[in-house]
Amino acid sequence: MSRFSTIFPTVSKPLIAMAHVPPLPGTPLFDQEKGVQGLIDQVRRDVEILLDGGFDALLFCNEGDRPYQLRAGLEASAVMTRVVTECKPSDRPFGVDFLWDAQCALAIAVGSGASFMREVVTGSWESDMGAWNPDAATLLRNRRNFGRDDLAIFANVTPEFASSTGSRTPSELARSTVVSSLADVILVSGPMAGSEPDVKTVAEVREALDKTVPVLLNTGARAETIKEFFRFADGCIVGSSLKRDGYTWNEVDPERVKRFVDAARSA
Repeated sequence: MSRFSTIFPTVSKPLIAMAHVPPLPGTPLFDQEKGVQGLIDQVRRDVEILLDGGFDALLFCNEGDRPYQLRAGLEASAVMTRVVTECKPSDRPFGVDFLWDAQCALAIAVGSGASFMREVVTGSWESDMGAWNPDAATLLRNRRNFGRDDLAIFANVTPEFASSTGSRTPSELARSTVVSSLADVILVSGPMAGSEPDVKTVAEVREALDKTVPVLLNTGARAETIKEFFRFADGCIVGSSLKRDGYTWNEVDPERVKRFVDAARSA
């Protein structure tokens, strides 16, 4: 079995909800008064709503750490691992992401016992964080060295806040990311958090890959449009549309959670 099917053996189109972590210590927007315990309290509240809403898995991410970095500090890895460990579900899978340091995400996954991680692992990018050159070779070697060959790699081939410095299409990037960099899952994103990609791009990426490689919608999933994307996508990751007023950095809204899950299940 593939790593993805091991995580989701009975779910045909998994619904993965984002558990956004507020700004971590040392970042510009960190709430010094509430401290680390404040992060845990907010994430725990959101997690309870998302689990009650019926999502198949959660994905923890340091969404609040604007502006994002390409190299994380040790304190970020330590605090994220604590938050995930204290808030992770006990009855369903969870993953981790760190914007935008794949090695940090791997460390958090190892420390917290995550089933999967999401990152940009290949390509060369012009981004809001500057020139960006991920290193899949080191990442997968470290996964082996840390004894986590079971950890699935969800690879984003159209990252937010960035554009490719090359001329390859998303479909070509997806093929090479699977064949050359051994990604387990391919993710297709819009230009920013909460923004949907072109449905045509999702369809083209799905067509370009073997059917055994899942393609997930990574951003922009909404109750109103999920049916259209599920014509091609094998599941989705959703965050912004579950928040109050649909704003990425607000708290999770139970009514929006219910509306999205109902629409996705019926789709």
